[in-house]
Parts: sequence; C-alpha cells; structure tokens
Amino acid sequence: MDKKSIENNIIDTLKSIFDPEIPVDIYQLGLIYEINIDDNADVEIVMTLTTPNCPVAESMPAEVEQKVKDTEGVNDAKVKLVFDPPWDKEMMTEEAKLELGFL
Repeated sequence: MDKKSIENNIIDTLKSIFDPEIPVDIYQLGLIYEINIDDNADVEIVMTLTTPNCPVAESMPAEVEQKVKDTEGVNDAKVKLVFDPPWDKEMMTEEAKLELGFL
C-alpha cells in the first residue's frame, strides 16, 4: 500500500475520533499537525489538544495512537503531543467552523 493510501486511511480514522467537549472530530478541529509515515509504514502523529488542561489530555493521545495502529496499512503508530504552536479556532476547517457557528 502506498503512503498516500495509508495517509488517507489514517485521516478517515482521525475523522472518527471526536473531542468530548466539542461535537467535531479532531482532524476537522485542526488538532492534527502532522502525519508522518516512514518506509516501514510506521506512523508518527503530531497533535495538540484544545488546551493543555483538556480533560482528555491523558486518554486522547492513547486513543489516537491505538486507532491509528489499527488502521489498514499501518505497521505501528506513535503520538507526539505538542503545545507549540498552541491550538486556536483558526486551525479548524471551514466545515468545523460552520458546524460550530463560527461562520
């Protein structure tokens, strides 16, 4: 499976994971900064949370890591949690902004 197909599968997986406080998936929210796939189909997801004090700060990265590991074409997955740059609502997709009434 090529990297683009794997990336598309990963994006589909990420769109199935929702922030518990906001009814929008983490991909549309802009919480995913990078999806890095190496030649062995090992994946690194660089992501953030809406705030460092997010109630799911411990469980969300673990959930993302497990679901990405279970994605077709992925050999292994790791999540790297970062808070720089800090998340803000401008990182959301147009669809997410519309859903939440920001447009």
